[in-house]
Amino acid sequence: MPDTMPLIDVTDIIRVVGGSAFQRGQGYAKGGSVESLDWDGAGHVLRARVRGHASTPYSTMLVLEAKRQGDYRLVDNHCSCPVGYDCKHVAAAALQSNTEHLIGRQELRSASAQPAVPAWQASLQSLLEGSTSSEPSRITPLGLQFELRRRDGGSSGVWGPPASRRTVRAPAWRLGVRPVVRNARGAWVKNNLAWTNLAYQTYGLKLDPEQHRWFSQFPALHRSNGVSYFGQNDSWLYLDDFANPLLWQLLSEARRLGVEFVGTKKDVTVHVGSEAILALDVRSAAQEHGPLQLLPSLEIDGQSYPLDTAGIIGSHGLYVRAASGMILLAPSPRTLTEQDRTLLAGNAPVTIPESDTGLFLEKFYPKLRQVLPVTSSDESVQFPEVEPPVLVLTAAFQPEDELALGWEYEYRQGTTSIRIALDTRPSPSDPAARDVGAETELLETARQVLGSAPRNTVLHEIETAEFSEYTLPKLQKADGIRVDILGERPDYRELTSAPQLKITTVETERRDWFDLAVMITVEGRQVAFADVFKAIAKGKTKIKLVDNTYLSLDRPEFERLHALIEEAQALQEWDTGELGISRYQAGLWAELEELAEETEQAAAWRTAVSGLLELESVEPAPLPAGLRAELRPYQVQGYNWLSFLWEHGLGGVLADDMGLGKTLQTLALIARAREVQLAGPAGNGPRRPFLVVAPTSVVPNWISEAARFTPGLRAVSIPDTSNKSRRKLGDLIDGADIVVTSYAVFRLDFAAYRTQEWDGLILDEAQFVKNRTTRANQCARDLPAPFKLAITGTPMENNLMELWSMFAIVAPGLFPSARRFAEEYQRRIEKSQDMAQLGKLRRRIKPLMLRRTKEAVASDLPAKQEQVLEVDLTPKHRKIYETHLQRERQKLMGLIEDMDRNRMIVFRSLTLLRMLSLDASLVDPENAGVPSAKLDALLEQLQDVTAEGHRALVFSQFTSFLKLAAQRLDDAGITYTYLDGSTRNRAEVIAAFKDGQAPVFLISLKAGGFGLNLTEADYVFLLDPWWNPATEAQAVDRTHRIGQTRSVMVYRMVARGTIEEKVMALKEQKAALFSSVLDDDAVFSSALTAEDIRELLQ
Repeated sequence: MPDTMPLIDVTDIIRVVGGSAFQRGQGYAKGGSVESLDWDGAGHVLRARVRGHASTPYSTMLVLEAKRQGDYRLVDNHCSCPVGYDCKHVAAAALQSNTEHLIGRQELRSASAQPAVPAWQASLQSLLEGSTSSEPSRITPLGLQFELRRRDGGSSGVWGPPASRRTVRAPAWRLGVRPVVRNARGAWVKNNLAWTNLAYQTYGLKLDPEQHRWFSQFPALHRSNGVSYFGQNDSWLYLDDFANPLLWQLLSEARRLGVEFVGTKKDVTVHVGSEAILALDVRSAAQEHGPLQLLPSLEIDGQSYPLDTAGIIGSHGLYVRAASGMILLAPSPRTLTEQDRTLLAGNAPVTIPESDTGLFLEKFYPKLRQVLPVTSSDESVQFPEVEPPVLVLTAAFQPEDELALGWEYEYRQGTTSIRIALDTRPSPSDPAARDVGAETELLETARQVLGSAPRNTVLHEIETAEFSEYTLPKLQKADGIRVDILGERPDYRELTSAPQLKITTVETERRDWFDLAVMITVEGRQVAFADVFKAIAKGKTKIKLVDNTYLSLDRPEFERLHALIEEAQALQEWDTGELGISRYQAGLWAELEELAEETEQAAAWRTAVSGLLELESVEPAPLPAGLRAELRPYQVQGYNWLSFLWEHGLGGVLADDMGLGKTLQTLALIARAREVQLAGPAGNGPRRPFLVVAPTSVVPNWISEAARFTPGLRAVSIPDTSNKSRRKLGDLIDGADIVVTSYAVFRLDFAAYRTQEWDGLILDEAQFVKNRTTRANQCARDLPAPFKLAITGTPMENNLMELWSMFAIVAPGLFPSARRFAEEYQRRIEKSQDMAQLGKLRRRIKPLMLRRTKEAVASDLPAKQEQVLEVDLTPKHRKIYETHLQRERQKLMGLIEDMDRNRMIVFRSLTLLRMLSLDASLVDPENAGVPSAKLDALLEQLQDVTAEGHRALVFSQFTSFLKLAAQRLDDAGITYTYLDGSTRNRAEVIAAFKDGQAPVFLISLKAGGFGLNLTEADYVFLLDPWWNPATEAQAVDRTHRIGQTRSVMVYRMVARGTIEEKVMALKEQKAALFSSVLDDDAVFSSALTAEDIRELLQ
């Protein structure tokens, strides 16, 4: 093995392995990853062991070829790493060989022969060395050498007359830089340093680390141009190629670091200035008149320099060699362009004849100054002032509220104004020197005012009014924009005050029709009602009045009028404020009533209601002879109250607790009404039946109860619509005293029910019409009947607006409009807990609502015991639940702030969590093998209950879970009956349970949670809690009602640590709201809020 390692050409290493592997190999070499090198000089083979990511070092082999200069070229290579060749390990071996070549093997041997220094001494020594500066005598000074170097010329498009453009030379000079060191004699020498090997040719030199790092940044900046200096024989980097302006920051740091700028000759100095200005200098050959000479000029820090050796650095600086030999370079305050390069390449001035100086100054000078600076260094030429363009808007007001808008740029040349259309592209043929930058800024100014790009257009009516009132003043104040107004500008003004509505209805000779007068007043101005309707029908958002004022129709008072227009199209063509409205157009009336500040109809109704405040002294009504039941005292009181309402043509709400005989009291009223009718002068005339609307499951109960308690009355059930039964409704109910139908049939076949004459409308389980926006609620309000009664044990389930919806049917006018009710009652009671307003509300509803609780009137009813039965999920079930809980929580937390928009998504997620609390397979069938603790607990309870001879009702909101429970009962041999919404033989299923054929009744809460009398059971199991307490109470009262002789046990089954626990807490709040309005003075919020959802997801 020779004493020294081979020196391998670094450029050749990069050529073979590539830049990326080379850089990584550099890190390996510096980090000491090359463990050994073995050089076979005879075979020109270098072997190495290089540590990598593997447990053992990689074996690397390099095949070299000697060059004339004494160094070597890399011919071939191999490595045991996964890459195999041309890798970072090959680069590391080659670089380590260069290092050892430069240091020398003998020096390495002597270093290794020295005794080992203890680790603690080495650590302290490194600190001591790092804390003291190196001796100045050992620091090798680094300098940056500059040279203005010639290159082969060529021709290019240059500044000058056309005839000379083919011969003018391209810039013949390039400014090169390279690293040099000062030798012992004080001379600056290259010393084999080059930009390509600066990191490896420094051995034997003591360099300042900061200077060394400074020099390494030059190649990096040069590389950022996309131009590689590797592989070039030239050792210079040319500043002409540096496109990155960070070059000036790098050069400014040189003085601080002590890096000297030197030339290649002793008489050449280098100076970096602060500013270089390349301009076009215009001079006059005479003092006042004469031809003009145009020639390029260069100033660096205020001093002029010839352009023979000037050049451009990237696009951000210039350099020049002065006559003294000094090289100057400085940054340019503006970005240099190809026009600047053309200017530098010129070698002759351009002469403007005296006769053309005016043309030059007027036409060419404004254009030239946009390309580059134009000066007159001797001040022999006075340049005309060039004004920036102005954006001109011509606003021409025309008849019929039209406004034509035209946009142009305006340039001034002396006393002349030149207009250029907005959409004209700049071109050399433009009559004025266009300033594209200024035009762009003007367009942006206009865009900020208009909200969009300006364009020529014609505005009409409201657009004209709004533009004139709001936009024109802003444009008139905008910088650089002038508004020229043509024609007479009307005084437009928007009315922003809330409109005041007054609605009056007057009965006419036409049955069921009223004259409707609507008066709209805004800021003292009368607005024609028909005009508002027409504007909304045409999709307009604003309406203009004859006095040039206008108002927005996009208001709460008007936003629903469009739907009313579609319902009553004929109103679009009416020209007066007197409109006709049918009582069947209740939707129109309800909307107008909500919007109105004053309605005579509402005031008249409030006067009539005042007589009901003395109801405690109602005269008892005789019991009907045809009633086959003995009424309890509280039922007699209820019957008397109903009779009073019927006699006075008033409606009301019978809101007794579930199971207190509301159906019986109502049947007693119907029997008395029929007896009064028969005894009157029209007794032999056609009968007008009472219409009873009830849930589908309750319809058969009404028929059976009527046959039981009022056998003298003919009760008819209508299960289908007229189209489905293919029989007219009138034929089906002929001779009937009571007609019973479902809410679905009533809604779908409402046209047929509306044409019949009824003695009264009875809404059983009236919570079905609690939402005022539903079709069922609207039909109940529209149906003509002299008496309307709502029957429900839960007149309010969730919020106070449900009360408004119910009374809007049975006592229209008792409350103000829905909007005002929400403001005066709902928000003040639910949000602000206003006790005074709560008292007022209770006083208002008391005369028209009769409510008694079981505790108050049915002291003989057996006790009801309620218990929460908590169950724990199995570990696997718990893991599935928690996984879904985290996912749904993350999804919902960003949505619940806008509950109105995201309500369906929120409730879908809550429903999924509720189902997961019951059984994991309800959400994913693949979880069918995961045990359900709740089903296990239910089965255990039912086995004990049935073994002791008790009978049980089992309720769930999820039919899928009920079916799983049915499977478990089948497996355990426990007989049961089953009822959900899909059950067709409802009566037979109910009868089977009542007859004792099965001890367990599985019931869907929606299908059988109300209207059923199941006192045969004395146990109730609620499998899944819900936040509406009224729903659960309805279900429990299927058995805890009049007729029950045994104590009733109620079990609410709750999965511990799930959403069901949160539901139980929320349900208590809902129950408190119900009680606060109907029973006591406690106040709680009712709506399911974002905060409620957060609690459910905790």
